[in-house]
Amino acid sequence: MRKLNTLLPAVAAAFSLAGCASLQTPIPEPDANIGDSWPTGITNSTPVEQAENAFGTLAATDIGWRNFFVDPRLETLIERAIANNRDLRIATLNVDRARAVYRIQKSDRLPSVNANASLTRSGGDSVTEVERYQADLGLAQYEIDLFGRVKSLSENALQQYFATEQAQRSVQLSLVAEVANAYLTLSADLELQRIATATLQSYQEQLEISRRGNELGSVSNLELSQVRTLLASAKAELAFYEGQIAQDRSALALLVGGPLEAELLPERFDPQLSGLAPLPAGLPSETLFQRPDLQQKEHELAAAQANLAAARAAFFPRITLTGSVGSASGELSELFGDNTGVWSFMPQVNLPIFQAGRLKANRDTAALARDITLADYEKTIQASFKEVSDALALSSTLAQRRQAVEELVEAASETQSLSQERYQAGRDSYLTLLDAQRTLYSARQSLVQSLLSEQSNRIALYKALGGGWNEES
Repeated sequence: MRKLNTLLPAVAAAFSLAGCASLQTPIPEPDANIGDSWPTGITNSTPVEQAENAFGTLAATDIGWRNFFVDPRLETLIERAIANNRDLRIATLNVDRARAVYRIQKSDRLPSVNANASLTRSGGDSVTEVERYQADLGLAQYEIDLFGRVKSLSENALQQYFATEQAQRSVQLSLVAEVANAYLTLSADLELQRIATATLQSYQEQLEISRRGNELGSVSNLELSQVRTLLASAKAELAFYEGQIAQDRSALALLVGGPLEAELLPERFDPQLSGLAPLPAGLPSETLFQRPDLQQKEHELAAAQANLAAARAAFFPRITLTGSVGSASGELSELFGDNTGVWSFMPQVNLPIFQAGRLKANRDTAALARDITLADYEKTIQASFKEVSDALALSSTLAQRRQAVEELVEAASETQSLSQERYQAGRDSYLTLLDAQRTLYSARQSLVQSLLSEQSNRIALYKALGGGWNEES
């Protein structure tokens, strides 16, 4: 028992040495070579004050999607998608799996103690039969982490868990944006269908008038044929939009993860679906690093660096401890009696001498994997900067285009009214009136498409800046 008393402090000292040294080096900083700020995309019609009134000084990452989107139907659909979408569910399960892997790896940093009870019966033709009962607590293959190998592997698993968690956030951001775009596209196609239906009804009425005029000789065959052409074109476009609406509903149902009730579908095209205003001037590009995909790459780089440290530590000796303390006796009733104590202590040192280049190859592989991860991180930074820059640049041009199309619709409406009056007064031909109507129809379609593009770009900017993770601001 005296030897056991001297053994326990030695084991405790060995535990205290574990993890004292580490071959972990600083994580290299990415050099993505991007600008310090983005173009603001601010026009005269969208002043900076609009951004300040919308969300104050909140960054896009802090703006909840319930505050960003103002349509209650869309908010309900996004809530359902987060609860039911299979891609997001898979991402969530991957986070749980990564957490379990980290817990397994972390457990290697602490000793495993097992309780054992055994009965050994031995004998032979010329040997007396012997029974031996034994009960002990054992320490099995505990590695003293002098050079941080086990700690580095645990750090690798931890960073992989963090990366998977950020990947889940990226999936949710994409899901929120996709649901909003699908909803917006459906509402725009419904609006285009209404325009096509109204135009078709107008052409049908004009065809009846033209037929009577042709019979009376006031409308030529060419003019009658022109109306028939416009009517056939309107029918074709109406059928096209009906097919598009059916596809839009299917796409939205897939994202939401279930069938859609009629009351959740948009009733009209709302160009004010989101509330994100243009960003104030001088917004630093460092806000880009709040995106979850960039944080995911950062954790993956830290995991690769930890894996490299573990590969370096493999060159050094590994010390493992195996031991046990307990009681042994030839009689079960005397198992825990006096003078039955037993113990064992088996330290083991594993010193790599000749590994045929295996350890060096493992280290080189880990270093290359770290460099690849760093390059991928830098590429993601550049791609993210481009996404934000493109969305900001488009915010200005799309606003200008929308204003121009609104002016076109106003001018085309006035032209159509004047042409109608001049035709009825006999001052213009019927073909002039038809051309004015066709121009107005095309201008209304262009306005819907312009509003859709502008709103979709705002959603893209919200996603590119990392918005869509929080539910409330």
